[in-house]
Amino acid sequence: MAVDPPLEVREQLVEWARGVAVAAREAGSARGSLRLLDAESLHLTLCFLGSRPVGEIDALAAVLAAEVAHACELSVGAPLWLPPRRPHALAVEIHDPDGEFARVQERVSGALVAASGWRPERRRFRPHITLARVRGRVGGSRPGRAARQGRELSLPATPRLSFTPEAIVLYRSWLAPEGATYEALASGGLVAGAR
Repeated sequence: MAVDPPLEVREQLVEWARGVAVAAREAGSARGSLRLLDAESLHLTLCFLGSRPVGEIDALAAVLAAEVAHACELSVGAPLWLPPRRPHALAVEIHDPDGEFARVQERVSGALVAASGWRPERRRFRPHITLARVRGRVGGSRPGRAARQGRELSLPATPRLSFTPEAIVLYRSWLAPEGATYEALASGGLVAGAR
């Protein structure tokens, strides 16, 4: 389950990440191992469902029809290497100043638990958008090592962007060696205005 920032926001984030990748390549091969994601692939995950039985799709989609969630303005924050200890991805944090998006995530998560056998991750919800993945071994480096070296790279400030998501989307991920693609299976609109 995820929300999609507007295309213009995603395109600006990809452009920012492209600049980071160029700087990383110029800094050395271990840092130049980022695989940029396409703007169409960028999303803000509410709940990662992992591998679920196909028979659950209707029940999971029904959550979107039943759950009334309120739209809220979000903004792009600082860059992040994720996970922090052994990073495999470059992302940007998303600020939720009123906490409404976190409340939406909590409600959707609870509804998904009730609708299926899914269990949420134990770690706290950390809204972010992944922009690039660290490629496999580059110049003999492991992905985590390359990213740790990349953390030493001075990252430019992220663009000052804000957006209000319009819908929550249930996505199916199709994994391939060149990266995942996403198929929208169902969506539910977000209601304008705060509670």
